[in-house]
Parts: sequence; C-alpha cells; structure tokens
Amino acid sequence: MKHRYYLSFFLVAVMSVAGARPRRVPVFVSGTEGYAVFRIPAIVRAPNNDLLAFCEGRVHGASDFGNIKIVMKRSADGGETWAALEVVASYDTLQAGNPAPVPDMLDPRYPGGRLFLFYCTGTSQESDIRKGHGIREVWYKTSVDNGRTWSDPVNITLQVHRPRQPSVNSSYVFPEDWRSYATTPGHAVQLVTGRYAGRILVPINHSSGEPGPQFAEYAAGDFYTDDHGRSFHLGQDVGVPGGNEATAAETGPGRVMLNARNQRGDIRQRIVAISSDGGAAWDTAYFDRNLPDPVCQGSILTIGSGTDHAIVAFCNNDDTRRRNNLTLRISLDEGRSWARKVVVDRTTDTSRSADYTAYSDIIQLGDRVIGVLYERDSYGQIAFAPVRW
Repeated sequence: MKHRYYLSFFLVAVMSVAGARPRRVPVFVSGTEGYAVFRIPAIVRAPNNDLLAFCEGRVHGASDFGNIKIVMKRSADGGETWAALEVVASYDTLQAGNPAPVPDMLDPRYPGGRLFLFYCTGTSQESDIRKGHGIREVWYKTSVDNGRTWSDPVNITLQVHRPRQPSVNSSYVFPEDWRSYATTPGHAVQLVTGRYAGRILVPINHSSGEPGPQFAEYAAGDFYTDDHGRSFHLGQDVGVPGGNEATAAETGPGRVMLNARNQRGDIRQRIVAISSDGGAAWDTAYFDRNLPDPVCQGSILTIGSGTDHAIVAFCNNDDTRRRNNLTLRISLDEGRSWARKVVVDRTTDTSRSADYTAYSDIIQLGDRVIGVLYERDSYGQIAFAPVRW
C-alpha cells in the first residue's frame, strides 16, 4: 500500500504531458492585490490534485520584516490559471513568513488527506534577533478541505526552537540560546517508504548565541513529527557553520537528503547532508561542487526511482555572483551526480546589476515535466512555468 502510494504520488501525471504548454504564467505580481512585493514561494499538490502556491505578501515594501502575510493561490488546471489571492496566515501587523506546506496522506484519521502549513512569526528584524532582541516563533495550521479553510494556528515553538528566553512569562532558559530561526523556505516533506513512513520533516535554520563572523553561528537542520502533528522533535544540526535556508527530499527507505544555502559565502556551493535515519541525524555533510550558488535559496524534490536509485530534481540560480540563471537539474543517482540541466529563466542584459531570478520551489506535473514556481524580474513577480527535462 505505502509503495503504491509512493509511486502514484510521484509518477502519475495529473496533467497530461501532451496538454502541458511550456509557458510562464505570472502568479503573484508585486504592486498588485494590496501588496508592494511578493516573495518566498512554496508549492504543493493538495489531496484533490489542485496546485497550491504560497508566498509572503509584503504590504509596504521589500524588507524581510514588517507587515507580512502568508498568501495563497490555487490552480485546478495544472498551473495554467490561478484563482484569487487568499490570506492564510498573519501576525497582526508584524511578520508571518517562510511558508512550508506539505500534504499528509498517511494519517488514518484523515483518509482523504490533510494539509499542513508550517511558518514563522517575528517581532523584529533578523539583525536585531541575532543580537538577542525579539523572537521568532514557529506555528502550523491544517486544512482538511484542500486548503479552502484552515484551522486555528498551533504554536510549537518550545518543541522545535531553543530560544534563550522562550517568553516574557517564562522563567525557563534553554542553554542553547538559539536566536534567529526560519523554516525552509519551500515545501516540507512527508516520508512515504520504510520504517519512517508517515514522518513529516521540516527543514530549518537557526543562529546560536552572539553574531559571529560571516554568519558562522548559523546552522541548518530539521524538525519532524511521527504522529501527524501531536508532538514534534528536533533533528540534529548539520555540522557545517553557516548553514542556512534548507530543503529536503526522501531518497529511499530511511534516507533523506538535505540541501542548504551557505550563508558564509566563502564557498559558493550548496551544502548537502545525508541521513540514514529519516533526518534525525546526519551521517555526512559536504559541499557539492556540481551545484554552484550565489548564496541564495534552492529547492529539491524526489520525482521517481530508477533501477537502483531515486531520481531527484534540484532548482537554484546557477551563478556564483548573482541571483540569475535559474536552472533545473536532474540526478539519476540520488544526487551523487547531476546528469541533466535545463535553464528555466535568466536575463540576457549583462548591464543589469540587480538580481533577476532568485527563490524557487518545484513540483512534479507529469512524466519528465517539473513545475517551477519562482521569483523573477528582480522580485517583480512570482511566476509558474512547466519545464520538460
């Protein structure tokens, strides 16, 4: 049963390949619908096969802190058209961001599936929180009707975060002194094979203690739930200083690959960590020299299985200087090598100094077709494009 679900989830085409038109569709356009800027995309497929695109709607400007809502749009035709914008999470006039959606299809209480949306709120900008002023908190919401309505938010901060002072009303002090904190960005993942089947895993990053040189106090890691949201556990940090925004994929029974940004910027390559126990601990971590990166976010997704290994897709900016040249790569051997490469979007104007493409998230549309939801035109829009590999 679980193996049949695994194959159907990743391989059955909801939109026929013949019907997929390889064109770019603007989904969120900055300066419209009441928001100055849209950033930080994430995309999943709802249990009814609708595509759900999430992002941060930044009310007043491009700043990472301010009046920021998590907004969503729905597509019932494989990304060709998108319904009206909906606000799905907010924190009054402060920050709600870093949406990390994931469908839970293995909870026997919900045979029709349930959606989780994990996210963070913040009381101050990141530079101040790194210095110990303010706090980031962690929440989730659920939906049992394919994202049309959402539950009240559940605060899980004390289960998945280790802030020095968890609240003004608490006398407890965590010894770790975590400060800045963020989920993903991009989709979270549910493991569907082996002994950890059903586990929902959310990649994270956090800073620890006083700000260090070149963001060395940052680390990437994860948290997970094995009981469909009743309780949560922290995984081990990846042992590479400067690990930042992370994404993850299941590559086989018990095997998880985490792919993270190197905030230090000293090595312009992606950080990769491998787990054999479902993301609780990391067996190894290394820089992948075949994945150059300009210090930005990326997205990874298992899209099927070959004879011996999982087939994995990865998307980021194939550039070490600028956020540009957004590229989709395909690995036929669980990320050990990257056999195929397709440019999704880039600017050909070499005189431009601004970033052109930036954050992205990916979803499988059909056999050899990946949907890419991504920032383009110097943060002027978040667009969706089907990419055949």
